[in-house]
Amino acid sequence: MLRPSTQRYSVTRPLYSEDTFEDEHAKVYRKHKRLLDHFIQYFTCTSERAKNAAVSLLPIIGWMKIYSIKDWLLNDIVSGVSTGLVAVLQGLAFSLLASISTWYGLYAAFFPVIMYFFLGTSRHISVGSFPILSLMVGAVVTRLVPDEGPPANITAFEGLTKDEQRILVSASLTFLVGLFQLGMGLLQVGFIVMYLSDTLISGFTTAAAVHILVSQLKFVLGLTVPGFSGPLSIIYTLESVFTQITSTNIHDLVTSIVVMVTVLGVKEINDRFKSKLPVPIPIEVIMTVIACGVSYAFNFSENHGVDVVGKIPNTFESPIAPSLQLFQMTAVEAFPIAIVGFAVAFAVAKVYSVKHDYIIDGNQELIAFGASNIFGGAFKSLAASTALSRSAVQESTGGKTQIAGLLSAIIVLVVILGIGFLLEPLPKSLLGAVVIVNLKGMLMQVVTVPYLWKKDRPDCIVWVGTCLAAIFLGLDLGLAVGLGLELLTVVFRAQFPRCCVLANISGTDIYRDRKDYVNIYEPEGVKIFRIPSPIFFANIDFFRDKLKDAVGFNPLRILRKRNKAVKKIKKMIKKGELTLTSNGLQATCSMPIEESEEESNMEDLDKPTDYSDLPIQVNWNTELPANIRVPPVNIHSLILDFSAVSFLDISALKGLKALKEFLRVNVDVYIVGCDPYIIEKLRNCKFFDDEIKTSIFFLTIHDAMLFIHESHPPNTVIIKHSYKKKTG
Repeated sequence: MLRPSTQRYSVTRPLYSEDTFEDEHAKVYRKHKRLLDHFIQYFTCTSERAKNAAVSLLPIIGWMKIYSIKDWLLNDIVSGVSTGLVAVLQGLAFSLLASISTWYGLYAAFFPVIMYFFLGTSRHISVGSFPILSLMVGAVVTRLVPDEGPPANITAFEGLTKDEQRILVSASLTFLVGLFQLGMGLLQVGFIVMYLSDTLISGFTTAAAVHILVSQLKFVLGLTVPGFSGPLSIIYTLESVFTQITSTNIHDLVTSIVVMVTVLGVKEINDRFKSKLPVPIPIEVIMTVIACGVSYAFNFSENHGVDVVGKIPNTFESPIAPSLQLFQMTAVEAFPIAIVGFAVAFAVAKVYSVKHDYIIDGNQELIAFGASNIFGGAFKSLAASTALSRSAVQESTGGKTQIAGLLSAIIVLVVILGIGFLLEPLPKSLLGAVVIVNLKGMLMQVVTVPYLWKKDRPDCIVWVGTCLAAIFLGLDLGLAVGLGLELLTVVFRAQFPRCCVLANISGTDIYRDRKDYVNIYEPEGVKIFRIPSPIFFANIDFFRDKLKDAVGFNPLRILRKRNKAVKKIKKMIKKGELTLTSNGLQATCSMPIEESEEESNMEDLDKPTDYSDLPIQVNWNTELPANIRVPPVNIHSLILDFSAVSFLDISALKGLKALKEFLRVNVDVYIVGCDPYIIEKLRNCKFFDDEIKTSIFFLTIHDAMLFIHESHPPNTVIIKHSYKKKTG
């Protein structure tokens, strides 16, 4: 490979403006489809489209055709069993976050998985309960059915116990979440997840982890703490915990500490030796078995007051119809739950799809999760998404397809119908400890804050603002605040872009910010101004102000002063107060003439300067007679680099009309690197007239500079028509 210093390329071509380029190179004519054409195409049905639609709606058809029983089945079985054991434990644990009976968490590891098996496009995520969604569901449950005081006035609550009321709220909310997701999937709005940046999701999930940690303290310490919801609920929960801290159940505390230390230690071993271990050590399952045995042997529940899981029904409960009244009361909370659930699942699915080289469809994922939550909600399941740790188990143990997910659901089914009674003595403190341990990854995201502060402060503000708002105002309001901050940063970046003046790297056709380089040449009498963003209503004034700062004068102010001066000169000549000499105009009176109100008419002053009836040409850069003062203009050409301008709106078009002000003060304006579609839009909007013509557009900055040097030869010629480009 050649060293950079020896690489050269040389190009000889004509100087091109946009007009001359179009004259020499014919464009391909493309017919733009009308809205009606798109509508007809969308609803036209062919056998091929029907086949593709079926495969798209049922992705199982696609991967089942390539399924290799010999190579994949054993891996899916091992992965399904491992994931199923973890799903059972996490289902029990995450149900505590939703403030409902523990066995309903098992339903979330069964019913949604069945639907996703047929409809989902990801082959590796493990569908089921997710701690953040469970916490958001729990906030709604405790708001409508609080631990203390009467429940909300809802007709469907009549004749139900408190636990049954909570299950109705949870199931109805899950059903509504599914409806939102299904509706968005059918409307093809899967792109909505793009508006949740990685920074926002990181700050939000960190705040959610803090909420989850605080909510589990009552189980770890064995306290009775009422559920709180709404802004500052975390403060009220901590206040209740610390006022009862002296009532801590030592057996719960010791159990939790032992479990957390052991699980963290073994997880570290799993991470360090994952290349040598055939499967990760299922430490949570092992600790669950040990804890159940110890609790049963020493009768923790009765002898030591330890809160245990209790009776688990060995059958499925009958499905229920959701409450429409609850739909009305929970719609505001259901929508962010639907968005967060989909965003997290899609992000995890995208990671595994890239790793294993297959395609996932965001809109189909919305349909799959929508159908899963509708189906699950009808059977009293929690809102489903995916848990990062559980998906990692399914993928790392060799899972190839959703057959592993189906087998994990069968393991859950066996537990529910057959051996669930063995989990009845399980201490809830162990479940709380398992939840806290699994928060490690989310809580450690806080270490990214110093990095963001150094590298991108607007992103850091989004992270911190989202996190703090979600902690103190609640997850739903926190998400809204985060979206608002994210929108503000986008507006800030677009509204206040880094405009700069460019100069030429000597001996090349390269132009860079004049502040960034030493060996740089700024052409005499020329300003090259770069606009690094779209131009629209929000930044057109900023752009105009920056342009005035760059050139060093206000063209409208110069134009008005010149028009006033010309009127004054004409009037003085007419009155004989100025005479024409060999040296130009000579004043016969040293006193300036006062302006009349008519001369100060702004509309007249904004028009092009009228030099008719003047016996000589006025040189505005020399001293004028009769103490007439007009600020000099030290440039003759202005180049606007539009290479980074992707669109213009109507406000921008009106604002760009101000370029006439430069033309009227004898500054030629050139626009370079402009997208042809923007030029076409300018034509369609009648932007061009007798003053602003299409001839001002050039392909590159260098083309414009060569053209300028023809009419304004520089004192020292550095750029020639036949030029060389230097690149690495």
